[in-house]
Amino acid sequence: MSNIPGYTLGTASVSRSPVTLADFEQMKASTLFGEEDVKYLRLSHDVVKDYVEQILDVWYGFVGSQPHLLASFTGKADGKPLGDYLGGVRRRFGQWILDTARAEYDQKWLDYQHEVGLRHHRAKKNKTDGAPSTDIVPFRNLFALIFPVTFTLRPFLAKKGHSSEDVEKMYAAWVKSCLLQLTLWSYPCVKEGDF
Repeated sequence: MSNIPGYTLGTASVSRSPVTLADFEQMKASTLFGEEDVKYLRLSHDVVKDYVEQILDVWYGFVGSQPHLLASFTGKADGKPLGDYLGGVRRRFGQWILDTARAEYDQKWLDYQHEVGLRHHRAKKNKTDGAPSTDIVPFRNLFALIFPVTFTLRPFLAKKGHSSEDVEKMYAAWVKSCLLQLTLWSYPCVKEGDF
């Protein structure tokens, strides 16, 4: 699917998610995520695929301007940003944009969400890139990023001349999808039995 180092969606290296597809269906119902959202995420794919690098520039600019967010990409020993680590994550982040917009939310995708959660947690952080960085992305920082990520994406969704109604529906689908994904990524942070 992709030759991005560390991007392992659909490979045997990704273990099965402890969250079942039935659980995920309930989560989708909790966010009012339905087939219309899938339709509008897929509509957004034709927009965002042409702006991945510009979107990442906005997001990386925001993270880089916030020392408490940038800290998750710094060296454990000296606190300086790790350029190779930031670059590796950026390539996977770009693929995440496309995967989110494709809205192929099947078992392989669900399993990979668990893997992504582990990679933000001390369980697997830094292992993908062999980075000498901090041990965890604090949950408080990760979950709070839903707003700046989706809010700053909104102007890009309007760049191909879609109606304001379609742009709003794409935006709402992205917000819901990000809520669902970040909730899935939180699994390693939640006390056993409490998810």
